Amino acid sequence: MCGIVGYIGYREAYPIVIKGLKRLEYRGYDSAGIMLYDGNQLKISKTKGKVIDLEEKSSKEITINGTIGMGHTRWATHGVPNDVNSHPHLSNSGNLALIHNGIIENYEPLKKELIKRGYVFKSDTDTEVLVNLIEDVQKTHTLKLGKAVQIALNQVVGAYAICVFDKQKPDEIVAARLGSPLAIGIGKDEFFIASDASPFIEYTSNAIYLEDEEMAIVRLHKPMKVRKIKDDTLVDPYVQELQMNLEQIEKGGYDHFMIKEIYEQPNVIKDTYRGRLHANEGLIKMSGIEDNIEKFTNAQRIVIIACGTSWHAGLVAEYIFEEFTRIPVEVEYASEFRYRNPIINEKDVIIAISQSGETADTLAAIKLAKEKGAFVFGVCNVVGSSISRETHAGAYTHAGPEIGVASTKAFTTQITVLTMIALRLAKAKGTLSTSDYHRYLLELEMIPEKVLEALNTNDKAKEIAAVFKDATNFLYLGRGYNFPVALEGALKLKEISYIHAEGYPAAEMKHGPIALIDEQMPVVVIAPKQGHYDKVVSNIQEIKSRSGKIIAVVTKGDQQVRALADHVIEIPETSDALSPLLTTIPLQLLSYHIAVMRGCNVDQPRNLAKSVTVE
Repeated sequence: MCGIVGYIGYREAYPIVIKGLKRLEYRGYDSAGIMLYDGNQLKISKTKGKVIDLEEKSSKEITINGTIGMGHTRWATHGVPNDVNSHPHLSNSGNLALIHNGIIENYEPLKKELIKRGYVFKSDTDTEVLVNLIEDVQKTHTLKLGKAVQIALNQVVGAYAICVFDKQKPDEIVAARLGSPLAIGIGKDEFFIASDASPFIEYTSNAIYLEDEEMAIVRLHKPMKVRKIKDDTLVDPYVQELQMNLEQIEKGGYDHFMIKEIYEQPNVIKDTYRGRLHANEGLIKMSGIEDNIEKFTNAQRIVIIACGTSWHAGLVAEYIFEEFTRIPVEVEYASEFRYRNPIINEKDVIIAISQSGETADTLAAIKLAKEKGAFVFGVCNVVGSSISRETHAGAYTHAGPEIGVASTKAFTTQITVLTMIALRLAKAKGTLSTSDYHRYLLELEMIPEKVLEALNTNDKAKEIAAVFKDATNFLYLGRGYNFPVALEGALKLKEISYIHAEGYPAAEMKHGPIALIDEQMPVVVIAPKQGHYDKVVSNIQEIKSRSGKIIAVVTKGDQQVRALADHVIEIPETSDALSPLLTTIPLQLLSYHIAVMRGCNVDQPRNLAKSVTVE
């Protein structure tokens, strides 16, 4: 949530900051602002709305010159979205400017104390409290900015990623992080600060990622200093070479990032298993698994923790792990796991799944599991992210940057990684026959080609979308491995088209949802030939007898369901366990086309953020 961009160097800051904010729009926001310093004057412009609105407003309000700048996209927490509550916020003196992602939980007592000391507040935000707290510490103790920031942050409770500028110290920006990600790009005589590396990828390939409770002072013509906020010790930061490139974060001729990412799935699934899956040799090689194979094979239980789409991938994995490895699996919402005093044992293996690697609830659940002595394995997409650093071991999905807020390629690549882990453990435990093991390896290797074929359903999905774009409700049904796909299909539709949709196990329809079915209710039924096909056919007949409108996802060549359904989308045949990698494709396409036809902002749906770094 929210986006931070900062620049200090020799270039004009304004175009760098504005372009950087546009690159971070995927994170979700409701207002935007910018600060520039031109060597003499501190200039601020901010507005409710999009970055394009900020561009228009700032061109009228301020001169856009200056080689130091900070920009922010805000997702409202304290105070409604409006111009005043937008960032940056100034201190009472007007000397300090601050942008902030996160939540200061003890802002109310701090604000009351500052009001007693004569401070006046213009906004409803916790951020304005923080910038004035820093100023108060600075004045009270006659301190430089960096030390004042450090002392102030030791007084706050909550999460933050911040950038602070002091016009009385105009050759530096102070950045700090606890809970919310912050990357610093290192160029020649210039520094870039951002929530992730996408705003500065064309300027430098070298970056550091601040760890929790670290602060950095970036200065013109001087080395950067990184210190621990708690005890002021110097840190020698690890400089990473960035993996992404400019092409990956641009639309490449597609109308939206979401459709681009849907069509990237054949390639990114292949990238996910490249170098790991050796089907002809009967091998799966994943260093995070090989180095900890005994932890997995001796596990009494696997607990998967995740949120949203990653939770749905975890549900698919529950079926796969229990079928292949015979290890009991539980799938938990990370947000509930951390608050319900869960029973965790040293012989448990915790698998944490997150696209961004920064999901706050999942990170907190990881820390809890580690405290209880469990082995924690991470599955995430972003190299160097917090989850990759907090877990004992892990595996990257190698999906490349996912910019669209509604996850697509994250889901399929997470399932790919989890399937490979399950197969490797099944081989180690001897819980799959040799013939089945080899068959699954070969089938998994063929999945990218079959996903490419499934993408040929785009025109059919578009045709069906035109029929149902004005529906107010949808029901999604699936059984076995495809029950989680029904949940994911419903989530996609909700996220980007704002149509109410629910996913259910097909057999549960009789226990309540069947009451909703009439001639106005579209029902998406996932009915591949494998698995519980006959049972699903019976469920379809129940819908048909109540005049429901049936959209069926079926195996190519199916005749039985075709005779019952109003609309049919065909996918290639594969094994039941791998079918979610194919059945999800037409559901992604259907949601996309319905949202486009309804005039929705597909890549940036309202109220949502890509990286949820607060509770």
